[in-house]
Amino acid sequence: MENKTKLLNAAVLVASLGYFVDIYDLLLFSIVRVPSLRSLGLTGQDITDSGIFLLNVQMIGLLVGGIFWGILGDKKGRLSVLFGSIFMYSVANIANGFVDTVEAYAFWRFIAGFGLAGELGAGITLVAEIMPKEKRGYATTIVAAVGVSGAVVAYFIAQYFDWRTSFFIGGGLGLSLLLLRFGVAESGMFGKTNNHHTNRGNFFSLFTNQERFIKYLRCIIIGVPLWFVVGILITLSPEFGKVLGVQGDVNAGAAVACCYAGLVLGDIASGLLSQLLKSRIKVIYTYLFLSIISISAYFMLHDISLFVFYTICLFLGFSVGYWVIFMTIATEQFGTNIRATVTTTVPNFVRGAVVPLSILFQYLKGIFNGSMIHAGIAVATLSLVLAFWALHEMEETFTKDLDYLE
Repeated sequence: MENKTKLLNAAVLVASLGYFVDIYDLLLFSIVRVPSLRSLGLTGQDITDSGIFLLNVQMIGLLVGGIFWGILGDKKGRLSVLFGSIFMYSVANIANGFVDTVEAYAFWRFIAGFGLAGELGAGITLVAEIMPKEKRGYATTIVAAVGVSGAVVAYFIAQYFDWRTSFFIGGGLGLSLLLLRFGVAESGMFGKTNNHHTNRGNFFSLFTNQERFIKYLRCIIIGVPLWFVVGILITLSPEFGKVLGVQGDVNAGAAVACCYAGLVLGDIASGLLSQLLKSRIKVIYTYLFLSIISISAYFMLHDISLFVFYTICLFLGFSVGYWVIFMTIATEQFGTNIRATVTTTVPNFVRGAVVPLSILFQYLKGIFNGSMIHAGIAVATLSLVLAFWALHEMEETFTKDLDYLE
């Protein structure tokens, strides 16, 4: 029982560092995308087109991998997914550093995405199941805060090292985590399911029961505003900066670093606030209202300095820094026999939501005579309204006992 009372145990450490390398790799590709493609001989529009292609390939890997690892986590255990996914994306990271064609780059981005899809869900599920309910929030806060800081580290690594070396560093960090595998124990709750004749990891069971499906859908939708901010406002910050009249050229990497620094602070604050209020739902409501303020500031402040713009990016990150609570809610909503499937697929479907959001943004931009501002406001409004709907009538899970089956 000692392991249950220690906040900084081996499972929390591995889940935190694994998520750190996970975020490092995801954001590193966005940061080094242009220089890496340029070094492969691409120029002009080819860089943009190939970059979008690689991002889509990576996203497909995330979506497919999310389902695969989630089912595996409920059938074979949380540890098999945690370390299997870390090994896969670490090898893919290293391989990315050796590519010399776009085709090879695409293959390894798919493998990286597939691998990256499993670590966070398995880590959060394992940590939530081994920790007592009064400490679950603290433990998952540590995982999220350490993990999200990987984006900031990726930015600085990319400033000081060649893009190939940056990938090698990420892969090496991931492989080094495998040395810790002997100190991590499997979830006792998962072990108990071996004694039950129950259907474990049945992904399709989430769609065959209306109540369960609506609950699953709500878990996904409350995370959409976060990835609208990261996938649209921050990713396209150079373009928005020009339209908003920002005094100077906005650097996408710097905007990402500022946003994720805010996310780290927001995740820590949201986790602690959840423990203080003894509620997950109240915290999400608080952060959604903060998001309304930060997104409004982003669109309304014109002709500002680069410093002020990056400060707004920091505030944007903080206002959507409820990723830890979002993940914890998804974990706590479902029984042990389907929990890893839910916790692993939900964040990857949220990440995947960037694709329809981007398509809608582009479509609305055409409707609004090319106005990025009006299109952005419309998509932001839709994302937030849906999130408030999803949160309405969602079960409060702060004190919920997780030792049960669906």
